[in-house]
Amino acid sequence: MSGDKRALLKQRLESGQIRLQPLTFPQRELWETSPVPVADMANHICCLFEVRGRLTPEDGMGAMQQVVERQEALRVSFLPGKDGPLQMIRSDSPANFRFRELSPSQSTLDAVEEIAKEIFHEPFDLLQGPLYRVELLRRSINDHILVFTIHHAIADGWTLGIFVQELCVAYFQGLRGAREPLTPVALSYTAWGAAERAFWQPAELEPRAAFWRSHLAGYRPLWRALEGTDTASGAHQRLVAHLPAEVAKAARELARRNGATLFSTLLAAFQIALSRWTGAYDILVGTPVANRNRQAVNETMGSFAGIVPLRGRVDHGRSFPASVRAVHQLTVDCFANAMPFAELARALGDPGAPGHNPIFEVRFALQNHPIPDVELPGLSAKLRMRSTGTARYHLACEITEEEEQLEVVWLFRPNLFPQAEVENLGQLFETVLDGACRSPETRTAVLTT
Repeated sequence: MSGDKRALLKQRLESGQIRLQPLTFPQRELWETSPVPVADMANHICCLFEVRGRLTPEDGMGAMQQVVERQEALRVSFLPGKDGPLQMIRSDSPANFRFRELSPSQSTLDAVEEIAKEIFHEPFDLLQGPLYRVELLRRSINDHILVFTIHHAIADGWTLGIFVQELCVAYFQGLRGAREPLTPVALSYTAWGAAERAFWQPAELEPRAAFWRSHLAGYRPLWRALEGTDTASGAHQRLVAHLPAEVAKAARELARRNGATLFSTLLAAFQIALSRWTGAYDILVGTPVANRNRQAVNETMGSFAGIVPLRGRVDHGRSFPASVRAVHQLTVDCFANAMPFAELARALGDPGAPGHNPIFEVRFALQNHPIPDVELPGLSAKLRMRSTGTARYHLACEITEEEEQLEVVWLFRPNLFPQAEVENLGQLFETVLDGACRSPETRTAVLTT
C-alpha cells in the first residue's frame, strides 16, 4: 500500500469512517483452506429474482441504500496484512445498484441468462469493495429481472432470503412515503463473529478435535491421485433433475417411520449410489450447516455457514431402513461435535493446497434455508438460484425442496468426470431411493441392480 493510501486509511480509522475486525471463522475457511484463491469467481453466490410490479431506478436505488445501511456485511471489504487479512467495515457506503432497459431481443430467457452470466462473472475488488452487485433488468413496465451477485466471504444461502425480503419491504415503504430507516438488526455480523471467537477457545475445541481424529482415522480419499492445480480450475458443470412428488412424499414417510430426518434418508441413498458408482465402501462427504444457532442473527446478512464431514461405511447386506438409522445416528454424533472448519483442518494437519480440499472431496446438501417468495401489494419477487458453490469439491449433490418435488442438482468437474458418468450416478441415486420407498426391507445390494 502506498504512503498516500496508508495516510488515508489512518485518517478514516481515526474518524470512525472505517473499523477493522478479525475474520470470522467462515471467512477464515475461505482464506485458509480453499483450493482456489479467494478472488476466484467460484466464490460468487449468484441468483436472479423475477420481480412483477412497477419499479423505477430511483426508488430501487433508495430501497437498496436502506438495506446497505441496515446490513453491515454489505459495507465490508478486506484489508491484507502480514498476519492475514482483516475485515474493513465502512460506516456508510453508496448502494451498488445499476439499471438496464432491455430491448425486445434482449428480453428472451436465453438472452437474459447471457446478460446475467456476464454480471455474475465480473470480478470483485476485495480491498475496495463493494463485494456485491445488483442490476435491475427491465423487460417491460411491470416485468423485471433483478440480478444479484455477492461474494461468499460476506454471504451464505440464508442471506439471499434476507436480502430479497428487506429490499422489497424497503421499496414498498418508499412507495407509501415512509422514509424511515429499516430497524437495526438484533446482532451485527461482526458482533456475532466476536462472540464466536470468544466461545471457540482451546477447552471447547480440543475434545471435538479428538472426536474427529478418531472418526476420520484411516480414511482414504477417492480421487487423491487425480488432484492437482488443473483439477481445481474452471467452473463446475451443472446437471439438474427432479424427483417426482410421489417419490419425495414416500421418502419423507420412510424417514418418519424410521425415526430419522429426510436429510439422513437422502444421504443413505446417496451413499449407496456413490458406493456402487465408485466401488468404495467408505464414503465421506462434507455437508453445510446454517450455523445460525441464535434467533438474533436470523435477520443478519453475512457468511455464517459451516461444514460438517460425515463418514459412512456402506454395508450392502443391510436393509435400507437399517442404513438410514445408522446414517441418522452418525449424523447426530457428527453434528454434536461440529467445530469451525478452519480449526478442524488445522487440528487434523490438513490445511489444503491448490487442487486439494482439506478432508472431503464430495459435498452433499439438503437446501432448506428460508428463501421465500415475496408478495406485497403491487409487487412480487420469486428467486431463481444459480448454484455455483465454492470450488472446493470435485462432486456435489444439492437437493432443494420445491413444494412437493425435490430438485436434485449435480455439480462436477468435467475434467474429472464425463457428463455421461454423472448422469449414470444420478440415475443410480433415483433408482436406490425409488426402490427403497417401494420395498423398504430390500437389502441395499439389490437396490442398485
